[in-house]
Order: sequence, then C-alpha cells, then structure tokens
Amino acid sequence: AMNVESHFAKSAPEVVATYRRLLEVARALGPVVETPKKTSIHLVARTAFAGVAGRRSSLILTLKSARDIRSRRVEKRDQTSANRWHVDIRLQRPSDVDHQLTAWVSAAYKLAGGRPT
Repeated sequence: AMNVESHFAKSAPEVVATYRRLLEVARALGPVVETPKKTSIHLVARTAFAGVAGRRSSLILTLKSARDIRSRRVEKRDQTSANRWHVDIRLQRPSDVDHQLTAWVSAAYKLAGGRPT
C-alpha cells in the first residue's frame, strides 16, 4: 500500500524535513489530510490544494492558483481553466518554505475550500 513514507524512501533527510515544514505551514491554516497517490501525495482541505512528489534531493510541490504565478521559482505552469493554474515549485530544504511560499500555499488552501485565516 502507498503511504507517505514510501514517497520519500529515496529522498535525503533534508527533503523529508522540508515536507514536514510544508505540512506545518499548511496545518497552521486549518485541517489538512495527506492522501498518498501513486506518483504524489495530495494535500487536501475540502479538495486538494497541493501535490507533493518526492525526489532524491528535492520535492516538487504542485500548487493550485487562481492566477499565473510569475516567479523564477516556478518551474512549470499549466492553465487548467479560466481562473485555475497549477504551478510546480522545487523545494530542497526547509528554509525554502519561506514567507513567499507560505502565501502561495495559503491562497491554494483557500481555493480548495479551506477555512479563511
């Protein structure tokens, strides 16, 4: 069975620490359910607001957004509908979960029906 740990089986300890930090930030916004899928872990408020894929030396965070996020930190962007984007951001260490990233996570959480803060 897929579990959260299995997604980080080959990841450096720093990557696991980064995921834990990301969860802390998300849970400060309200309830978050971790749902392991085949290729990623979905983070769910009422609906999924983020996906996390573990790599050896980083994790790829896919966030929901109501608009394109124009940042050098965004490695890939997909417009899924008129007011929906999915953006990919690579995180390597806990300090990458900074104020800017926290703001993006917060916006994604609200879009997914999470309670406003």
